[in-house]
Amino acid sequence: MKHVLLVFLGGGFGSVLRFLIGKYLNNIETGLPFGTFAANVLGSLFIGIILGLALRQNTLSQGQVFLLASGFCGGFTTFSTFAYENYVFLKSGDFTSFAVYTLASFIVGFIAVFLGLYLVR
Repeated sequence: MKHVLLVFLGGGFGSVLRFLIGKYLNNIETGLPFGTFAANVLGSLFIGIILGLALRQNTLSQGQVFLLASGFCGGFTTFSTFAYENYVFLKSGDFTSFAVYTLASFIVGFIAVFLGLYLVR
């Protein structure tokens, strides 16, 4: 039950931070979801660092991993929002934005995870 509470608390903080980033970075004029992109990239970097510390250096407890990786990063990253925004691009026929946003999110997200793991070596 302790781990469930930790995930709950971390998820709440992550979700609020994601909301604030989206509120200030998503571009209403162009419809480009810079806030979602930033949250996904930062979340990927954070989870790389968190899991790198947990696995490589044993500096985080299991509870801290639940709080930070499952909770905070799970609440902070926004795959469901990402999927919906891609649906909007496709529905409007904006295939260029769909392709660029999707590829950039995956490529930069993966690079951020690897960077996070590398930084804690």
